[in-house]
Amino acid sequence: MPTKSSASGQRLDVRKTYKLYIGGAFPRSESGRSYAVHDAKGQFWANAAQASRKDARDAVAAARKAFGSWSGRTAYNRGQVVYRVAELLEGRRDQFVEEVQRGEGVGKRQAQAGVSASIDRLVWYAGWADKLAQVVGSSNPVAGPYFDFSVPEPTGVVAVVAPQQSSLLGLVSVVAPVIVTGNTCVVVASQTRPTPAVALAEVLATSDVPGGVVNLLTGSAAEVAPWLASHMDVNAIDLTGVNDSGLRTELQAAAADNLKRVFLGPAAEPDWSAGPGTARMRAFLEIKTVWHPIGI
Repeated sequence: MPTKSSASGQRLDVRKTYKLYIGGAFPRSESGRSYAVHDAKGQFWANAAQASRKDARDAVAAARKAFGSWSGRTAYNRGQVVYRVAELLEGRRDQFVEEVQRGEGVGKRQAQAGVSASIDRLVWYAGWADKLAQVVGSSNPVAGPYFDFSVPEPTGVVAVVAPQQSSLLGLVSVVAPVIVTGNTCVVVASQTRPTPAVALAEVLATSDVPGGVVNLLTGSAAEVAPWLASHMDVNAIDLTGVNDSGLRTELQAAAADNLKRVFLGPAAEPDWSAGPGTARMRAFLEIKTVWHPIGI
């Protein structure tokens, strides 16, 4: 089909159907389902894949496969990798401004501020990568001839229900602290505003982040999140993007089956432009205490 109309000379709209991001690749949903995404004015924008239970399971498998290598890297190297994501995001700044402006219905200046804050947040978390151990770890006094150290280690595979309103800054604010501390993740993007998340996945695919470290699912959190909460190979879950109290309770109960760490976040979506602090990085760390005899 020609891209221009011979009568008017105007280009035809190229309607996009966005895919999932699993294991460094962009597969379609195994169910074949998709749903229409509309912009803030209610106009058709694109189609997005509607993730299924099988897609969630595939994403968890990819995250688990990537965990050993990613968690085994030095903290300094993980910081470099996350910083590189910020560089690439800066290079595609105009695209992300348009995505946020159209998806969230904000003015251009506000969208620019949101994208700038997202880039800055990635840089901030990258800087914390090799410093967090000094803050949360310790050398412990003991009554005996031993050294006793407490050191942080990543939890494992973390499921993240991303914020529903803040499609980029909120997304970056929940994903960056998970991966910079050595975890891998499966993210359920905003259902109504998924396009910045898909664009971020495209950035990750061309960055130094190994495939499987971040896996992105689009669709209904109410449908997909219960499968992640009950999955026995998921070690923790972030419920920040779950605003329904009944669903939150259901997910917490499912997470208890294998004693997942649960990060609830505030009941209402917070102001993501506020300083993030270290709580999200601490939430997905295990503290290992090691004893060693003095002189050996």
